[in-house]
Amino acid sequence: MDEEHLRTLIRTIIKETLNPNLVPIGVSNHHVHLTEEDFQKLFPGQKIEMLKKLRQHADFAAKQTVDLIGPKGTIKNVRLMGPYRSHSQVEIARSENFTLGINAPIRMSGDLDGTPSIKVRSPYAEIEIQGVIVAKRHIHMSLEDAKRFGVKLGDSMQVEVDGDGGRKTIFDDVVARPREDFVLEMHIDTDEANAANVGLGNNSYGKVIIKKKN
Repeated sequence: MDEEHLRTLIRTIIKETLNPNLVPIGVSNHHVHLTEEDFQKLFPGQKIEMLKKLRQHADFAAKQTVDLIGPKGTIKNVRLMGPYRSHSQVEIARSENFTLGINAPIRMSGDLDGTPSIKVRSPYAEIEIQGVIVAKRHIHMSLEDAKRFGVKLGDSMQVEVDGDGGRKTIFDDVVARPREDFVLEMHIDTDEANAANVGLGNNSYGKVIIKKKN
């Protein structure tokens, strides 16, 4: 870790410690998760290569990209994500349904029943993947975070975001995803980020609204 990354990490830790209801926001662009088998079909003889680590310790953006080919249009240079998954899955923004000519539903990751198929093309091959979704907004969190917020897996949360230019937005129905190895981070897609005027950098935060119990 270089000196600038270390300083950023220290500032983040201090900010989140002093403001316990803050949650970092990760804006998720379109991307593709592949099984090892499908990766080998698209990139024969290669290994998935890391471009950069993500906030969730096990996850990374890969160097390899693919094109998504729908009935009406194509989205080029879509990033692969690692590591390999047990099921291949494509995640897009809702507005990109119109570009591709499909109707991907809003779902949690892995909920692929009844989702549309799409052609995925690399420089070497083309395959068809059944499993295109618009990811439902959610918050990754540790078990300690879940206890602090008073939520369990699948609970709905509210997060208030002060977007640039005074565009305050309250995101409702944000799904809690606690797991022992998760790091606190809310995931929204590019459509949601644009609507709330949230930047693509690493310094955006939301405030979890703790609902009073009757």
